[in-house]
Order: sequence, then structure tokens, then C-alpha cells
Amino acid sequence: MIFHFEHKTLPGSLELAYLGDALYDLYVREHLIAGGGRVRALHREAISLVCAHAQSEALARVADVLTDEEADVVRRARNTKQSPPKNADPGEYHRATALEALIGWLYVTGQQERMNALLARALPFEE
Repeated sequence: MIFHFEHKTLPGSLELAYLGDALYDLYVREHLIAGGGRVRALHREAISLVCAHAQSEALARVADVLTDEEADVVRRARNTKQSPPKNADPGEYHRATALEALIGWLYVTGQQERMNALLARALPFEE
């Protein structure tokens, strides 16, 4: 199901990140399953790709191709007040949240093609 929001009624940065987290995880899992392998190994690889450190690096891989509007979404989400888990690096956690919010924002604004293009660039999958 694809939700479309008017710009006036878009969810907040953390809600977009919440949605984006699920979409990011789904994208990672779809690609891992397409490559085959045992579920335990697929799960370990997925965990390594969806952690804050990996998502922070993924954001760095797409930062130079973001539009001004996308960069604004990232900036707002990165600067949103939140409490990272004690074992997480705060900077990485904020950048990971920013990437997730961007993915969520692209989804709710109906830009799935752009979302997929950025995810393909962000993740270290060999195509």
C-alpha cells in the first residue's frame, strides 16, 4: 500500500524515520534473498547492513547526489532531538535516522523510483 500525504500533513522526521527503517530493512532483505544463501547467514548480513554505523556510511554514499529538498529532509531529521541507545555513537545514530527519514519521505511523497535509485547507490550490493 502506498500512502500519499499532502506536504502540509507530512509526518514528522522521527515518524518518517520509523517508516524508512522498515522500508530500508525490506530493501536489504529482498536483495540478500535474491542472492541466495542460508537464512542464518542472510540474517547476519542484514543486521550488519541495517545498523546505525552502516546506515551512516550509506548516507555518505548518497549525500552528493541529493536534491536541495532531499538534503533539507536529511538535515531536519539529523537535527531532531532524540536519545541514541547507550551503545551507539550519537553522530552515527543521527545520520542513520536522517537516512531512514529520507527513505520514508520519498516513499510517502510517491517517489519510489528515486527511493530505489538512492538505495541502490547507498548499499554495497554488487549489481
